[in-house]
Amino acid sequence: MSLRQLLLAEPLLEPVTGSLDTRIRGVGIFDDEAGGFTGELVLLVGARGRAAVRLVRAAAAAGAAAVVVKDGGRLDELRAAAEGTEIALLTVGPRMRWDQLQTLLREVLDAASLAADSTSDSGDLFALAQTVAILTSGSVTIEDAGNRVLAYSRSDDEIDELRRLSILGWEGPEQYLALLREWGVYQRLRTSEEVVRVDERPELGIRRRLAVGIRAGTQHLGTIWVQEGAQPFAERAESALLGAARLAAVQLLRRRSPTVRSREDLVEDLLEGRISADLVAGHLGLDPSAPVTVLAVGPREIERDRSEHELHQLEIGNVVSVHATSYRRGAIVGAVGARVYAILPEAGVSLSTLAGHMVDALGRAGMRAQAGIGSAAPALGEVATSRREADRVLDAMARTDRAVATISDLRAEILLDETLALLDANPDLRDPAVATLAGHDAEHGTEFVKSLLTYLDALGDVRTAAAELHIHPNTLRHRLRRASAVSGLHLDEPRERLVCHLQLLLTTR
Repeated sequence: MSLRQLLLAEPLLEPVTGSLDTRIRGVGIFDDEAGGFTGELVLLVGARGRAAVRLVRAAAAAGAAAVVVKDGGRLDELRAAAEGTEIALLTVGPRMRWDQLQTLLREVLDAASLAADSTSDSGDLFALAQTVAILTSGSVTIEDAGNRVLAYSRSDDEIDELRRLSILGWEGPEQYLALLREWGVYQRLRTSEEVVRVDERPELGIRRRLAVGIRAGTQHLGTIWVQEGAQPFAERAESALLGAARLAAVQLLRRRSPTVRSREDLVEDLLEGRISADLVAGHLGLDPSAPVTVLAVGPREIERDRSEHELHQLEIGNVVSVHATSYRRGAIVGAVGARVYAILPEAGVSLSTLAGHMVDALGRAGMRAQAGIGSAAPALGEVATSRREADRVLDAMARTDRAVATISDLRAEILLDETLALLDANPDLRDPAVATLAGHDAEHGTEFVKSLLTYLDALGDVRTAAAELHIHPNTLRHRLRRASAVSGLHLDEPRERLVCHLQLLLTTR
């Protein structure tokens, strides 16, 4: 990256002399005359007096592109020495620790390098930008630590001059970046996880913005910006930004190790029970002993067109990921088939609310979806159990208009489904008397099956069942007697009545 980009990203340094277009390829520490520093920014540790002047010349002879000295005396002599060797000279405050400065500068250079060296995740970043635009009701730009634009959202809304110039030039205009630096915006983005609000500046043609730093631990990787359009920001815009920043960090860091198995593959294998939970926890930085809960999101309809289906699945994955990671930092998301799963550590009672936000956001994007929540698994190694429960919830919801449900909400329906599936798969477990009754209806046009099922659903209340069937209670009593006579069923026997009820329910599925 250029020295100009480095200075914009790292406001602690002040340029004294030298070209700001100088390219910086690394950071080194120069405390003697040994070593080679071709193209590097060299920190002159412990340089004082005439020795500092000598070290500037020595660093230039070793190939350094720029040097940093503590802000102090002999600055004129140091400037002259730098100008004589055509090396860039910068200063840093006297209280800044050299090791801390070296770490900060390497973070900026590493982040810029991983963004420049690979474009394999650019499509994912553009998809993420579009998802964030939907969730925030704004126009989104994702930048690296050097303020270069990596991705941006499509927008029919009016954009301001800052966004227009940033997209056209693939990096923020220098005069605007200098203002943001002056206002302390970059310092806040680089040192905290909080969402920063930037007020509207009509005189500069700048609309109101939200911004959040993309971080990995203490390392600053970039920034997500959201410009306000004609409509105000969405109610949960800041929460969506926090989740998006955590996802963007994963995508940027992944570029450093493109040959490492993808996060998505690891999560899919974990959900399917094909991989050690300890192995996944080690790769993803999770606590394998912490309880987790699986939240599953599935579309109400599956598109027949494959490309449209894959696009919708990507959009569902992004929406689920943004919400899940804003809810819990350690959340991980993966897809199996048409469903997207969020594995949430230390999930609380607000999971139904979180799922509701996901479904609502997908609805605003034109995708009808449902969310099912399994029970908590005591450790990561048992996540497949919670996933199976979440799947069963979604399966049971498919026949309803419910948008969100937990395993507790539908446990009876799920157990009934499992029982009926068992009966369906094992004909030898069925009572032939029920089959006889169904055969009689088919042959003679009677309605014994429907009448008996309605009666059993009404817990044996003849009047309620008759009202449901729109017939007189005596008519229903007559049908029940005829049904028993035709089939040989003994409806006064509780267990036989239960088995009959289950088998009759199977005929209506």
